[in-house]
Amino acid sequence: MTTRSLDLGELKPILEKYAPDGRSQLLPVLWAAQNIYGYLSEPVVVAIGNALRVPLADIYGVIEFYTMFYKEPVGNTIIRICVSPICAQKGGERILDMVCDHFDVQPNGTTSDGKYTVEVVECLGLCDTAPSALVGDVPISVDALADTPPQGWVLSPKATPLGFLEGEPRWLLGSCGHVTPASVQEYEACGGFLGLKKTLQNPPNVVNEEITQSGLLGRGGAAFPTGLKWKFASQVEGQPKYLVCNADESEPGTFKDRVLLEGYPLSLIEGMLIAAYAVGCSQGYLYIRGEYMRAQAIVQAALENARQAGYLGRNILGKGFDFDIELRSGAGAYVCGEETALFESIEGKRGFPRLKPPYPTDSGLFGKPTDIDNVETLCAAAWIMANGADAFRSVGTEKSAGTKIFCVSGDVLAPGVYEMPLGITLGELIAKAGGVQGELGAVLIGGAAGTFAGPDDLDLSLSFEGLADNKYFLGSGVINVINTERDMRAILYSLVHFFAHESCGKCFPCQLGTQRQLEIMEKNIYGKATQADLAALGDVGFAMAQTSICGVGQMASTAILSALEKWPDVFYSS
Repeated sequence: MTTRSLDLGELKPILEKYAPDGRSQLLPVLWAAQNIYGYLSEPVVVAIGNALRVPLADIYGVIEFYTMFYKEPVGNTIIRICVSPICAQKGGERILDMVCDHFDVQPNGTTSDGKYTVEVVECLGLCDTAPSALVGDVPISVDALADTPPQGWVLSPKATPLGFLEGEPRWLLGSCGHVTPASVQEYEACGGFLGLKKTLQNPPNVVNEEITQSGLLGRGGAAFPTGLKWKFASQVEGQPKYLVCNADESEPGTFKDRVLLEGYPLSLIEGMLIAAYAVGCSQGYLYIRGEYMRAQAIVQAALENARQAGYLGRNILGKGFDFDIELRSGAGAYVCGEETALFESIEGKRGFPRLKPPYPTDSGLFGKPTDIDNVETLCAAAWIMANGADAFRSVGTEKSAGTKIFCVSGDVLAPGVYEMPLGITLGELIAKAGGVQGELGAVLIGGAAGTFAGPDDLDLSLSFEGLADNKYFLGSGVINVINTERDMRAILYSLVHFFAHESCGKCFPCQLGTQRQLEIMEKNIYGKATQADLAALGDVGFAMAQTSICGVGQMASTAILSALEKWPDVFYSS
C-alpha cells in the first residue's frame, strides 16, 4: 500500500496555527492531518493531542465517531458509492457490485495495490443524479455509465454539473440565476448585497420586525418563525453571541442546500451577515457536511472574495459592524444535522445531541447565546431584506408565506430542485418535474423521516398547514416519487437501514429501536415477519418518538408506520 512517509514536520505549522484555540479546532486539524498523511496514525494523533491539549482517548472517540476519519491506511483514492435509499431505488447496489467486481475487492475494502478503497455510504446528497458516487472529491452520476466498466469514470471522473434552481423567476432565480457562484462583482451586478445595505440603514429591531412581518418560517424542517428566533437571540444579554449556519443536510432525498451552496454562496453569506446584525454577534460558523467537498471549495472562495471586497471583517461598509465567518467541515455523521450535535462537533467532540432546555438562544455554541439557521432560511432572509416583507408574502399561503425549494427525486423525468410558491399541489409539483416515470405507486413526503402519500393524494397542498392538516410533514421539502415497479419492501428496508446506521447511540430508545426496526424489516423482505413482529413496529416507534433525545430517534419510525397504515399488504402478504 502506498502511503506518504511519516514526517511530523509537515504537521508542525498546522499545529502551531491551531494550538492557541485548543480543542475547538480538533476537527479542522484532523482533516488537515489526514489530507497530509492519508490516515490518522498513532504518532499523528499523539502530536495533535499534545498540541491541542486533548486526551488521546477523546481524540480516538472523535475519530471513531465520524465515518470520514481513518485510523488505518486506505486507498489513495476513495470511491464512495451511495446505496441508500434514493440511490438504492435507482440501482446503487448494482453499481456497488460492478465496482467491487471490477477491482476485485469487497465493499469497504481496499485494492491489493493500495490505489482504491471502495466505500459504501448512506447518502451523498446527490439524489437528483442517482445513482451517484464520489471519486475522491469529484461528485459524479453513474447512471449513464451503469452498463459500462467502471474504470472510465473512476480513472477520469467527470463531475456532475453545478446545480441551479428551477421554477418561478421570483426569488434566487431572478436576474442572479446563473452568475459565477463566487464572483462578488457578478453578484453585485444583479442586486446582490442590496439586502445587507438596506439592513445596515436600520437598527437591529427593525430588521427583526421585517423578517417577522414576512412570515418566514425556518426551512430546515422545524418551521419555527425566523423573526421570533432572531428576536429571542437578540434579547439575551451577554457576549459573545454566535451565529451558526447548518449546512449538514444528510437525509436521503434532501439536496437543496447543496445546490444553494454551489450555485448561490454569496446569497448565503449575505443572509448570514443580516442575521448576525439582527442578533448582535460578530462571529459566525458555516458547518457543511464532509461529503460536500465541491461545495466547500466554492463557499471558501466566496468567503475569501467577500472578505477582500469588504463584506466580511471589521467595519463592514463603514457602518461599524464587525462580522466574519469560519467554514467548518463535518466528517460523516447524519446526527450532526441536529443543532446541538452540530455545536458539539464544532467544539471538537463527538456529535452527540444535548438535552433541551436550555435552548440555543440561551446556551448554544460554547455555552453562549446562539442563533442557528438553515441555508435556505438565510438565503430567503437576504431576499426579504432586499425586496420587502410584503413582496415575500405576495406568494404562498396565508400561513406559509413565500416560495419553497423542493427536492424532487426518484421516478420522475426531471429530478432536481424546484422553487415554487408554497401551496402548490403535490400533483402540480410532480408535473413540473416532468411527470412520473411509469405508473405512480407512492410519494415519500418530507424525507427518510417523512410520511407516504399515494396516487389519491395528488391534490395535497404543499404548505406547512396544508400537510399538517392531513397528518403529513413538509420537513425540508423532500418529494421522492416511487413507481409501481419498485419493490416497496426493499425501499422500506433501505429507510430503516439508514436510521440504524446513523443512530449515534447516545440514547437507548433510538439505538435499540432502530436496530429492532431493521431486524423486523429484514424478516419482512423474506416474508417471514409475523403479525407479532409487525405489531411491535408500532410499539418501537412509539417508544422512540416519546423518549429519544433528538429528532433522529423521534422521527425514525415515521415513514415505516405511515406505510404500514396505508399499505398493510406490503407487510402482511408473503
